[in-house]
Amino acid sequence: MTTVSNNNKRIAKNTLFLYFRMMLTMFVSLFTSRVILNTLGIVDYGLNNVIAGVITLFAFLNGALGAASSRFLTFELAGENKEQVKKIFSTSFNIHFCMGIIIVLFCETIGLWLVNNILNIPPERLFACNVIYQFVIISAFLTTTQVPLYAIIISYERMNIYAYLGISDVILKLCIAYFITISTFDKLITLGVLNLIVVIGVYIFIHIYCKRNFSEYTIAVSREKQLYKEMIGYSAWSLLGSSAGMLKNQGVNILMNIFFGPVVNAANAIAYQVNNALINFSNNFTTALNPQIIKSYANKDYDRMKSLVFRGGKFSFFLLMILSIPILLETKMILHLWLKSVPEYTVILTRLVVLLTLVESFTYTLGVVIQATGKIRNYQILVSGLILLNFPLSYLFYKLGGEPSSALITSITLSVIAVFIRIFIVKRIIKMTVKEYIKEVLFTSIITLITSILIPLVCHLKMHESIERLILILISSTISSLVFIYLLGMNKEERIYIISLIKKII
Repeated sequence: MTTVSNNNKRIAKNTLFLYFRMMLTMFVSLFTSRVILNTLGIVDYGLNNVIAGVITLFAFLNGALGAASSRFLTFELAGENKEQVKKIFSTSFNIHFCMGIIIVLFCETIGLWLVNNILNIPPERLFACNVIYQFVIISAFLTTTQVPLYAIIISYERMNIYAYLGISDVILKLCIAYFITISTFDKLITLGVLNLIVVIGVYIFIHIYCKRNFSEYTIAVSREKQLYKEMIGYSAWSLLGSSAGMLKNQGVNILMNIFFGPVVNAANAIAYQVNNALINFSNNFTTALNPQIIKSYANKDYDRMKSLVFRGGKFSFFLLMILSIPILLETKMILHLWLKSVPEYTVILTRLVVLLTLVESFTYTLGVVIQATGKIRNYQILVSGLILLNFPLSYLFYKLGGEPSSALITSITLSVIAVFIRIFIVKRIIKMTVKEYIKEVLFTSIITLITSILIPLVCHLKMHESIERLILILISSTISSLVFIYLLGMNKEERIYIISLIKKII
């Protein structure tokens, strides 16, 4: 019982660290996005987004390996097998280093051809795009090779350092936004140079920190053939999931560039900037929760694992819901206050991205359960196979004359189906019924959303668009959400825990 209590306290403490990071990150990121958009202009802002998308097109390989590193490190740490953790870290670093080289080769060949021959880039900006493309390639290599370091920080649940790194990153990006505004040189190239300097600085710091704090930090040639086989085998199936996610986001972003040009890329970039802020808000909770889910599985504590999964699903949704209601109702006003110039399609794309994020909030902890088992083949074939349809379907709709929003409507539909597939796969692992998860997580979350949105919706319909309406909706939606989360979204045990936590804070 003491162990469970300590683990719960650790989750709470780590979540607080991550939320402090998130609040600062969100506000600074939104501010710098506005400054950079206004400084670069809509076309250059869209071009910067699509160039980064080309790199992501190849760097998706990195995501698959990152999932393997995190799972293997966390699993072994649960058994306190330090020597095995050291071998896993060294093997993981070797794999990521090789993958970084492969990504560079792809980017300098196929990627370079894409930039110069396929993308819709104005001729006068082609040189600048090629220059920043090279900077982004270097950044991609460094980011790939530091994945094992982030994995071991999260596996050890050192969320304070994870938070400090995030805070440092956004403060540096705030400085970048300032330098962009005063620069007399090409602003797009200046942005690329400064972003690369930040990546190099973070890279050096994280290596120094891990070397000083983790005895498992070992960068050497690993000869663990069996470990290579296990990690690469796991990564091979994770690769399918990374491919699906990459094509759903960056692949569709490139399609938008081809069919609609850089202005729609700018609208999509802004929509996903809002999305990133929302995801970070929710992911802080799940990032603190995920190591505990994997360790519960490693220790065969399936009851605790089930409890974490159910709470993780609900509270990820609730945390997003609190922010999403005012954004959905007052998208136009919020965007106009945030940005001086709002590109066409930004409002509808933002609303659809928020809805997509709410749907996908249920998938975070379900996915971690499957990762914990190490048996991900069937999961990846079914779920990732479904999500992969985003790209060809979006291309088809665009080819038939569909609006830019067609891709996101497709994503939402496929994501809803994918949630239920995940539930059917997870039910055997944590010994639950589909009906149980639907009732305790999905139904509870949807009812809470419907009741929470009623009062702010009335305000939205009865009042004219104004700052006063926005403020009233922000206040009423927050109060309404918190009240109905407590009354309808929580069970008795969760209410008792929240009350005790509030009493301790007071």
